[in-house]
Amino acid sequence: MEINDILVVAMFVTFIAGLFTGFPIAFVLGGTGVLFTGVGWIADTYFDAWTGLDYMTLGMVVNRIYKYMDNWVLVALPMFIFMGLMLDRSGIAERMMESMQRLFGKVRGGLAVTVTAIGIILAASTGIIGASVVLLGLLSFPAMRSQGYENPLALGTIAASGTLGILIPPSIMLVIMADQLGLSVGDLFMGAVLPGLILGVLYIGYILVYCWLRPEAAPLPEGMEGGVGVREVLQVVRTVLPAAALILAVLGSIFAGVATPTEASGVGALGATLLAAWNRKLDFRVFREVLRGTYNTTAYIFAIFLGATCFALVLRGLGGDEVIEQVLTGLPFGPYGIVAFILAVVFLLGFFLDWIEITLIVLPLVAPVVGKLGLAVPGYGQVENPELVWFVLLVAVALQTSFLTPPVGFALFYLKGVCPPDVKLIDIYKGVVPFIVLQLVGLVLVALFPWLVTWLPAVAYG
Repeated sequence: MEINDILVVAMFVTFIAGLFTGFPIAFVLGGTGVLFTGVGWIADTYFDAWTGLDYMTLGMVVNRIYKYMDNWVLVALPMFIFMGLMLDRSGIAERMMESMQRLFGKVRGGLAVTVTAIGIILAASTGIIGASVVLLGLLSFPAMRSQGYENPLALGTIAASGTLGILIPPSIMLVIMADQLGLSVGDLFMGAVLPGLILGVLYIGYILVYCWLRPEAAPLPEGMEGGVGVREVLQVVRTVLPAAALILAVLGSIFAGVATPTEASGVGALGATLLAAWNRKLDFRVFREVLRGTYNTTAYIFAIFLGATCFALVLRGLGGDEVIEQVLTGLPFGPYGIVAFILAVVFLLGFFLDWIEITLIVLPLVAPVVGKLGLAVPGYGQVENPELVWFVLLVAVALQTSFLTPPVGFALFYLKGVCPPDVKLIDIYKGVVPFIVLQLVGLVLVALFPWLVTWLPAVAYG
């Protein structure tokens, strides 16, 4: 084994060890890159080795950082974050909860179905996991608890429904993935629609079947006598319409080719602000808090961008991409077996890493290998790089599970933070297990039927 191969392995081991120190992930990434640049320089200078690393390597990081800061696609990130946080304050979700609960009230598990439906709508209008999980937890858990729902069912439904925002467009994760791999944001957005809806349908189906088999887990509410009339249906339509209009303005403008994702994100930010003002939820304090939340989240993401840039540049300087390619192509699994192996690794990494680190470090290393496997993914003559679009959406579905998998699933801790003190973390763990299984079922469906990803972009462009 050559010195560069040893250093590549040592970099990954050092990075993983650094995760357990408690330092911010951006510092761990950047610090590991700087450390191994020094190791490479010492090896070249004093041990007559040739790693190709020196102080000029770190100088190249500056150029990479400038490219990120000059990237118009990434302007969409703070805009979509602002839109999600502002919608969190707009009061739309509260109105939808009240009207939809009345609509599904006489269905066994109807409140859980309501939470899932609102999660899908919020996912298509915010894309911010933290905001969705916290909002759903604050709105629905007290009602589900007072109605007699079992804690694991209620908590699992809230956590899983809140995580749909990372997959259903407009998703900031898909924006970053498209930027990293040079893919069309529109292709990824359209390709994610059917997989996201499939997960939502799987959730609702599981809730209905589970509550039918175990009625005591979700008692019917009192005071819901009588059927559902036209009045209840119209009330639901009236409360859903503002969010639907915002979704149409953002995604419709992208899909129709009227606006770029960056321009559409600005429309979404303005639309969310107008909705908050229309609901009389907008004042200076709210606006300041939303701006502060946007700044904090954007700074967190871009700090990881900078650290990951340094880490990835040093890793590539050591030939890390060649090492990864040799390892993957040497596996005796065949092309689709290699894809399955990568997804299994991504799923396991999701237990310990956030989606941002996996997207910025792992995805750029493995995607070029997948592009050379010769996969037979239908693009219908309209989708550019259909194999990569399909693979990226597979990774996106796998990464969605990282928000639910212990020990560091972020949705679990978001939810725990807004639950009463007597709710134990183990209750949340028990509740999310069935939904993790459902996500894996959705992943298998997308893997077996690639047209679920490529059909909608092809129809839109065709």
